[in-house]
Amino acid sequence: MTVDARHAIHTSGPAKTAWQRGRLLALGSVLAAVLLVGHEYVPNRWGNLGSLVQSFLPWLGLAVPLGILAALLRRSALAVLAVLLPLAAWIWVFLPQLLPGEDAQGDLTVVQHNVSDTNANVDGTAEVLLAAEPDVVTLTEVSEDVAARYTEAFGEALPHHETQGTVGIWSRFPLEGAQAVDIRPEGVDATWDRCLRVVIQREGAAVTLFAAHLPSVRFGTGGFETELRNASALQLAEAVDAEQGDTVIVAGDLNAVLADDAIAPLTNLVTAPATGFELTYPTVFPVAQIDHVLARGATVTETRALPRTGSDHLPVVAYVDTPWS
Repeated sequence: MTVDARHAIHTSGPAKTAWQRGRLLALGSVLAAVLLVGHEYVPNRWGNLGSLVQSFLPWLGLAVPLGILAALLRRSALAVLAVLLPLAAWIWVFLPQLLPGEDAQGDLTVVQHNVSDTNANVDGTAEVLLAAEPDVVTLTEVSEDVAARYTEAFGEALPHHETQGTVGIWSRFPLEGAQAVDIRPEGVDATWDRCLRVVIQREGAAVTLFAAHLPSVRFGTGGFETELRNASALQLAEAVDAEQGDTVIVAGDLNAVLADDAIAPLTNLVTAPATGFELTYPTVFPVAQIDHVLARGATVTETRALPRTGSDHLPVVAYVDTPWS
């Protein structure tokens, strides 16, 4: 045996066992599990990293199948065992939303949809929304002309309606006290008009409804840019907090997932649906639920997505248990 051969055998050392291989893979699984369970502790620094993680939190579950595949390729028992951590964390965080409620029906059915200002199929969109048999429909990205077409399409099913700027509300029940709510971020001009407040009247009881469309978020030079949305959410929260009525519903395209702590001033005032795990945007491959129906003084028992329309958002229907019942 040559000197070089003896040197190669000596320096290569014993082969690693299945419990020694894949330490970096195991560390990745641990990190995914930590992010799933402790996402609220991720700071909103470095380009709003916290909001970014929370916006795509369910997709951290991909660490499980990818981790298993990588562990098998690496032949690492350690990495396979570590994959159980993000699996358990994902189940812990999201299983309650996936379980069916005992009674998903409420006494008020609300449909929310960003119909998209490029959606020309008004009749087809209205047909999808009416199939859910709503008591109330809130729409965003509707111009005055398009709103009139939806009024015609909804017809006698939703005879009461109010619009403001690019949002509108159509209802089976009478609407009163319609007024614009200014949720413009600082520096945005008055042509930006995206929030409407009405009072729904039924059998002597009243429910206040806000229909809102918060600013979009972007990936830019500053990372995950959410500042305009956050400022608008704060103003909407102030309007909801100032509302004197016992029962308040907030419906709209919030351009945020409910796990995003950046909009906590709003979500702390209302309750999320008890069940329902629906991704609504974009329709080509939905990755996040940014269209919501939330409530104070009432319970949203379930939300679910409706079939596609001509919009880039999926509509959602929510069943709300109000004091009327």
